Amino acid sequence: MTSDRPTFINAGMKPDIAVILPCYNEEAAIGATIAGFRAALPDARIYVFDNNSRDRTVEVARAAGAIVRTERMQGKGHVVRRMFSDVEADIYVMADGDATYDAAAAPELIRMMLAERLDMVVGARKSEVEEAYRRGHRFGNKMLTGILARLFGRSFSDILSGYRVFSRRFVKSFPVLSAGFEIETEISIHALELQMPVGEVVTHYGARPEGSMSKLSTYRDGFRILWTIMTLFRIEKPVLFFGAIGGLFALLAILLAVPLGLTYLETGLVPRLPTALLVTGLMILAFFNLYTGLILATVVRGRREVRRLAYLAHPAPGDQDRAG
Repeated sequence: MTSDRPTFINAGMKPDIAVILPCYNEEAAIGATIAGFRAALPDARIYVFDNNSRDRTVEVARAAGAIVRTERMQGKGHVVRRMFSDVEADIYVMADGDATYDAAAAPELIRMMLAERLDMVVGARKSEVEEAYRRGHRFGNKMLTGILARLFGRSFSDILSGYRVFSRRFVKSFPVLSAGFEIETEISIHALELQMPVGEVVTHYGARPEGSMSKLSTYRDGFRILWTIMTLFRIEKPVLFFGAIGGLFALLAILLAVPLGLTYLETGLVPRLPTALLVTGLMILAFFNLYTGLILATVVRGRREVRRLAYLAHPAPGDQDRAG
């Protein structure tokens, strides 16, 4: 079936750009957000995906000229899943609808993507306003960024940024599993695991306009993001995850076995039979965890190959050499 969507892989064609804005109760900010991206990317289609707003977000977005869609399942992750599924484009510009991200930086993010043939460019936030990017959020972002770098070998300077530009092959190969604000972490890990070419551009991050309220909870959402990192670490790095658990069981077993061994060498007896049985059980658990990790590593490799093939099924950004 031939799509009516223009494809930029043919020489001389402009990329088809879609701006996708997840929104929840952003009546005070969504109009300015749409206007900013309309000015920065006049040829782009702007989508607003409303997530059960109780104010006039939908009416204001339509009045501003955006294409408005609705996602009934509550949570940013559900909205992103719907956006990635429903919108067809060559380049996707995702930002929040709260007018905090610098829409004027979007052309530079896209230019970098096309020039360097990247699959994702992150708008790393730089704020001159304390209220725009609270100290607790900055600390949590740095901590989670460091954890991600240790677990996956590399990271981004701002893994929680909601301002990102994606290639089509990133969007259509990304199996969104998150439900809430931990979606940015899952996006980052997807790029790191498939070893995609990615980049960052420092962008201005401003305060919300009057009447717009943040939906983030520093502690609740921070815990959910940390839980997401650990869950994805268990799924993507099973040998390290289960091997570490097995190593703890083995270490405990050895510590308990040393006194038993010394007593046996001195007397030829094992007087503490329950401790000996506990040591045996702990070592069995240690080997069980190690084998579990090895078996799951084979499964993960197969899943990763499938995702990689889905990713490679689409052309690279800026690819002028392939036929449409």
